[in-house]
Amino acid sequence: MHRRLHTALDPADLLAVGAVRHRLRAALTLWGVPELADTAELLVSELVTNALVHTERGAVFDAVLTPELRLRVEVQDGTSRLPGRRPPSDFATSGRGLLLVEALADDWGVKLRGDGKVTWFELGAS
Repeated sequence: MHRRLHTALDPADLLAVGAVRHRLRAALTLWGVPELADTAELLVSELVTNALVHTERGAVFDAVLTPELRLRVEVQDGTSRLPGRRPPSDFATSGRGLLLVEALADDWGVKLRGDGKVTWFELGAS
């Protein structure tokens, strides 16, 4: 069974975030791990939105479910500027994305590449 999603996203196309979430939820259900959907959708929203808002470029989304039922999501963008955590103020409407990724993902990180970076996270099925 093919357990991979791949999508290229246009610059500043924030409407695409919802479409990626929807496709990911459907895929996780089809792949037999619907219990990952809520957390995966939230974290994907954060990474894809960050890539589209903070880089002024498009992004590439990839999700793979391994034979060990571990979901790996990667969001590639075209800038080598590393994402940064910032403590949000009490009334801020943004600034919590990486805090959520750090708190909810089993593992996560950033890989620099010659053409930008890949921010990734992994979730394991119970």
